[in-house]
Order: sequence, then structure tokens, then C-alpha cells
Amino acid sequence: MTSETPLTTRARAKVNLTLRVLGYRADGYHELESLVAFAGTSDALSLEPGRNLALTIDGPHGAGLVADDTNLILRAAHALEAEVAGPLRSGAFHLLKRLPVASGIGGGSADAAAALRLLARLNGLPPDDPALLRAAAKVGADVPVCLDSRARIMAGIGERLGPPLTLPPLFALLVNPGLAVETAAVFKALAAPSLPSAKTPATFDKAWASNAALLAALNQTGNDLETPARQVAPVIDTVLAALRAQPGCRLARMSGSGATCFALFDDCRASAAAGRALTREQAGWWVKATVLR
Repeated sequence: MTSETPLTTRARAKVNLTLRVLGYRADGYHELESLVAFAGTSDALSLEPGRNLALTIDGPHGAGLVADDTNLILRAAHALEAEVAGPLRSGAFHLLKRLPVASGIGGGSADAAAALRLLARLNGLPPDDPALLRAAAKVGADVPVCLDSRARIMAGIGERLGPPLTLPPLFALLVNPGLAVETAAVFKALAAPSLPSAKTPATFDKAWASNAALLAALNQTGNDLETPARQVAPVIDTVLAALRAQPGCRLARMSGSGATCFALFDDCRASAAAGRALTREQAGWWVKATVLR
């Protein structure tokens, strides 16, 4: 038995404020560009140092998740062990799963990134150790951007990260209708995209003086996966319509490949009021008022 205090961290939800599909790559993947931010709502992960690597899972969205080597948390641990020189200390992970699964907000990727952060702390690795980024890229496309969970542009399939961006707080409402949407099905439904001619990553390579200025910029963009996702899961139309009907909604959009959608408001009172209203109307939906940064 170990007497060491368990290490803990949060695995914050990733929200794609924008998402463009730029074209197809020679390796069969799609070239993407996305401005991402991170929510206050999260999963929670702990690591109790020990001799054997293990994982247990509970929480409101933990049912059905497996704790074997296919889980992204354990895959992250194995990937980091392969990247570092010498033995890697590990132990027993425990995941409290609060975020819905396969929902377009990077829950599994955030959990894997959280595992890498905890292992880095346990083994004395600095947060910017290249081994962490290499391991993250091996595990999944969204894991690298979730490592430090800061707003930035991600491009390629997620392997190219822009510098951290300073965003004003975005008062948001996240809503998932209780439906898991497989990313592969959404990309299969995606029509061949045309290459954009206007915006580039530099569009968002700046700081905004106000929430209103950022909202104005976001309203000139979109999510190219929203149309195919709505074909796969028509309930996304219902969610977006419900969000847009809320008083004070400034923008409503799908995150990632769905089915989670978000709405942005001027302040936390408006987002919280919208959340209470939707919870009364749709008891089976996952609804969270939060702040994106």
C-alpha cells in the first residue's frame, strides 16, 4: 500500500467555437482548422501512486465505459511510458465521468490529457516536456490541445497548435440531447468541401477587448460539420432551435462533430436563466451553464 496523497486534476470540456474543413489529406484524414476554448464544466481524474496501472470509473456518464487498455486514459499512460527514457511511475486512476460521451466536447481526449498531466506531476516531468506532446498525439487528435486546456487555434488533424489566445470570458450554455454521435459517421456524411478563400488562422491570432467584439467575429464563422451532423442526428436541429429561442442568445452553434451545442450570452445571469428554462422543458437533456475561456 502507498501512503502518498492521490493527485487530482480536472478534465475540462473542449468547445469548438469555429470549425472549418479545409480539404482532404493524402493520408485519408480531413484538414481542419478550429478555434477552441475550454469550459468550466469537467470530468475529474485522480491518480493514487502505486505499483500497478489501473483504472476505475463512475459518475453520471460512466456507465458503459470500459476500464481496459482501449480506454484513452490507459492508452495515454502506455504512450507516455513508451516516450520517456527509463521507468515511469503510475498507479490507480479513478475517473468521475460528468461529461456526456461521444458528444463533440472532447471528453475522452480531455481525460487522456488529464492522465498525462498527472503522470507528469508524479514523475517530475515539466509541463512542456516534448514527451507529453508526442504521447498526446499518439492517443488522439484532440488530446494535444487538451494538455494545457487553453484557448487557441488547432489545425491539421489537431497536431498543429497555435499560440495560446487571450479570450474575454464567454458566458455559455452547453446542451446535449442525450445522444452519442460517432465522429466517423459525421465525416462520412460530409460532402466534398471547397477550399476557403477568405479567413486564415491569423483571423483569431489576437486579443479582444470585449465579449461583444469576439461575438461579432464568431458570428462571421461557423462549423462545417454541423450540416452532416444534422443529417446523422436530426435532433441537433431541435437543440439549436431551442437555444436560439432563449432570451439573450447571441449565437448558437454545434461543437465538434456533435451532438453537443452551445449558446453564448452577454452575462452569466442570462446563460443561467436559459439553462433553467431548458431543464424544465427537456428533462432528459444534459444542460450546463458555464464560462468558456
